[in-house]
Amino acid sequence: NQFKQNLKTGMVETSKTDDFTVKVDAAGLQADTVYYYRFKFGNKVSPVGQTKTLPTSTNKVSFAVCSCSNYPAGYFYVYREMAKQNVDVIIHLGDYIYEYGADGYATEDATKLGRNLPADNNKEIIKLDDYRKRYALYRQDKDLQAVHQRHPFIVIWDDHELANDAWREGAENHQSNEGAFSDRKLAALQAYFEWMPIRPVSSTDHLNIYRQFNFGSLVQLTMLDTRIIARDKQLAYADYMTATGLDIAKFQADLTNPVRTLMGYTQRDWLVDKLKQSTATWNVVGQQVLMSKMWIPAELLASLGQITSGGTSPEALAKMNAQITELVALKLRLQQNDPTLTAQEKARIMTVAPYNLDAWDGYYAEREFVYDKLAEFNKKIIVLAGDTHNAWASYLYSQKGKYVGVELATSSVSSPGLEKYLSIPLAQLQQFEFAFTTLIDELVYCNLNQRGYLLVTLDQVQVHSEWRFVDSIKNTEYQIDSSRQNDIVLNLNLMPLKQGQKTA
Repeated sequence: NQFKQNLKTGMVETSKTDDFTVKVDAAGLQADTVYYYRFKFGNKVSPVGQTKTLPTSTNKVSFAVCSCSNYPAGYFYVYREMAKQNVDVIIHLGDYIYEYGADGYATEDATKLGRNLPADNNKEIIKLDDYRKRYALYRQDKDLQAVHQRHPFIVIWDDHELANDAWREGAENHQSNEGAFSDRKLAALQAYFEWMPIRPVSSTDHLNIYRQFNFGSLVQLTMLDTRIIARDKQLAYADYMTATGLDIAKFQADLTNPVRTLMGYTQRDWLVDKLKQSTATWNVVGQQVLMSKMWIPAELLASLGQITSGGTSPEALAKMNAQITELVALKLRLQQNDPTLTAQEKARIMTVAPYNLDAWDGYYAEREFVYDKLAEFNKKIIVLAGDTHNAWASYLYSQKGKYVGVELATSSVSSPGLEKYLSIPLAQLQQFEFAFTTLIDELVYCNLNQRGYLLVTLDQVQVHSEWRFVDSIKNTEYQIDSSRQNDIVLNLNLMPLKQGQKTA
């Protein structure tokens, strides 16, 4: 029925040069219109796809936001649920594939799930053919096929489309015996552009993918590359350890170094200019990593570091649980202006450090630069983030105390979250969630153990963000877990009309 009136037809050639992939950029379409499409090859006809063009004027926009789909880790039920939603577009924030081999990250249940990597692609992917085969494997998944068939995508890469913790000139998961990193990067990005629904800047430019989308005058969406194009190498606490402990002065000097960059100066200036010139009701920034200040008490950071690096002994977990109980109690007393708090007790909760140096927390000066510009322009932003495999919501403040926006971070499609590292029951995980939102000043909501996606709806007066979760990615059947669904409603000043755990 969709093809009673054919608006456009044509022929396109493909070959081994493009990995036999086909992309058609249909021009001359009407705005804010649903279109159907299909492909024919010989006597074979593809399923019917559905897409929608951007509006020039609209009163409402809805996004479904996702990230981090690891094929061996579990079923892609989250994609199945997203395919059912009535949204304008899917925003995928990266880690669409993972580069690991069959013995790598989150593969322990692959055999039981029937999601082993195939024999010709079960090693860590490094060469162009490796990356191409990995995309081809993912695209065989019926749930991923369904969400692509039903909705248009706006995509950005993160690190695993290349290698874990990638930066401009290297990656944690790239070793010297794996060849030149520059060759690997070119291969990964070529495969990305072959297989993903994204236009290249030019036929020879597969690097600069930061770009802007306008949904009428309601929403300006800017998509950033905070991973590959210009990121300086991440800091690591281990590099600042001495015989007497952490060299705090050197660490702080490097952390706040104004030259360090996550986006690169060209992209940073482009973003600032787009925000300055914007007349949209809502300014949304889609990118990979957490922008909020995830600073936690230093003693808890040390315990978490031990746990996440494999120290999940009963003694270590017991020590951390005791720390959490004590620190939360102290923070609550501080919030209540308890005059009996000692200087030592205050120091325990006020001596804080960034939890994730791979995120914006590791690029302090550049974040403050953006925040200061927002304050100068008298504008606020809605930041979308992925990467961590957990759900988060935070209110964003500059170091000068200026409220500049809100961050809404999606959980993962299948990659495991903190529950994998903490190895503790649900009741204790929820205790952790309460502790995190208590101890981290900007954080108002988190879910540390469930897979899901984020639904964001924006109209003329408010933005409604809703975190949705599935109850399993490892069983042959699943349900939506509405018991832990959470939503936050914000007004035009991005102040809460309704929210979860904590008020700004």
